[in-house]
Amino acid sequence: MTSSIHPDRRKKLDALRELGVNPYANRYEAPRPIADVLREFAKKNPQAAPAEGDEAAAAPAESVRVEGVRVAGRVMALRDHGKSIFLELKDRTGRMQVYLRKNDIGDEAFEKLGLVDLGDFLGADGDVDKTRKGEITIFATGFTFLSKALQPIPEKWHGLRDVETRYRKRYVDLFANDEVAEAFRVRAMIIRRLRRFLDDQGFTEVETPMMHPIAGGAAARPFVTHHNTLDMQLYLRIAPELYLKRLLVGGMERVYEINRNFRNEGISTRHNPEYTMLEAYCAYADYNDLMDLVERMIVDAAEPMFGEEPKIPTPDGRTLDLSRPWRRAKYRDLFQEATGVDMNDRDAVVAYAKSIGIDVEGDRDFHAIANDVFEEKVEPDLFEPTFVYDYPVEISPLSKCREDDPSTAERFELFIRNMEMVNAFSELNDPIDQEERFRRQVDSKDEEAPAEVDYDYVTALEHGMPPAAGLGLGVDRLAMIFTNAQSIRDVILFPLLRHQASGGEPDAGSESDANEE
Repeated sequence: MTSSIHPDRRKKLDALRELGVNPYANRYEAPRPIADVLREFAKKNPQAAPAEGDEAAAAPAESVRVEGVRVAGRVMALRDHGKSIFLELKDRTGRMQVYLRKNDIGDEAFEKLGLVDLGDFLGADGDVDKTRKGEITIFATGFTFLSKALQPIPEKWHGLRDVETRYRKRYVDLFANDEVAEAFRVRAMIIRRLRRFLDDQGFTEVETPMMHPIAGGAAARPFVTHHNTLDMQLYLRIAPELYLKRLLVGGMERVYEINRNFRNEGISTRHNPEYTMLEAYCAYADYNDLMDLVERMIVDAAEPMFGEEPKIPTPDGRTLDLSRPWRRAKYRDLFQEATGVDMNDRDAVVAYAKSIGIDVEGDRDFHAIANDVFEEKVEPDLFEPTFVYDYPVEISPLSKCREDDPSTAERFELFIRNMEMVNAFSELNDPIDQEERFRRQVDSKDEEAPAEVDYDYVTALEHGMPPAAGLGLGVDRLAMIFTNAQSIRDVILFPLLRHQASGGEPDAGSESDANEE
């Protein structure tokens, strides 16, 4: 592959080296965060007002300078005024203008400024004051080259037509679009809040294997790999559930894991093959207890951004109200409300499914057909937070039945903004029942069902697992809600995309990943 280095920038790189300048510094001692500098100046000048006049002139006499400041960052703007240059530096905390005048930094240093390009990293020393136009500025007495950028900053980076390039070159997306970096800071905040909440509730964070000998814990197609030394086939985990429940058997009564899961399935605005889940398990609790816990946990995570009664904007211009309490509705009731069909009337359900284009042919399971109808007709209307509970046991192979109704599982799913956010249930702890359900899954020949029974897990249950409830929460989707994102790829730093041909374009014949559903 030929080099894509911009020729003019390469010449400037060579020129810097000829002048004895290291264009890639080893370190830069003690730069201050730009936001801290701006705060200090504001504190010293609470009532400093901008004045009319020349931009390069010093600030009014009443302005109090911050002396001896050192900052570092990427050059995001550059204006050459002949014997002076204005730069805008950006670091992780903000942006700041730097004024470099030939008389202040000397002829030799000023000549080197001609080798600066947008995207370069520089350090600057000087005093902070306001220009007469009111711009808080470092009046530099010196600068240092820290890293030479050999690729230009794209001129037109915003907009839908660039969305795929933004995902592929996230490193550019982050420094070119401030809101992108902020979205990932929000994501990090969400994870911190989830951890703190569960820690405060007495949960212990654990780590379980990411390579499993049996693909289990959920219904999904796995990624397959091979361990050479042990000569065994392994599966990237589709869920840590069965390992976390082994810990309940071992006496760890409250555990959670924030984990990466891998499912070899479709890609859409809500699905990425590699994604982050929070799974938590609590002994001596049932699914009702977890509804309360989930509601409190999500509102707690939202509080730093949106307050105690969170109201969040959405991509379609509506406002999502997360104020408690949240709606709770039974699966069968919502099904009948949306379709006018009673789920007990199997023939009517199948006929309705067929009428809306759902596949009912062959030996498809009735409850799988009914759930397809539910996803088609009910889920699109679940905008406000809604706990949908009491699912059919046939589509809930790991959950307990209600004691008063063996056809109904003690399971709920939380929907927010028409997306499934949480799946939770009272955990099945009867080893005989569990083994029978595993066998039915394997015998079903469903391509997403486990290929074999996890007998080790059944043996663990035979040692006794306390009554418990467990949940899985999609961290990526929660980040979508908090950041008003339309696509899961906007909250995953490096989403999976199609392979690019050597020319930098997706393989011939493929559609853009940005629009794939």
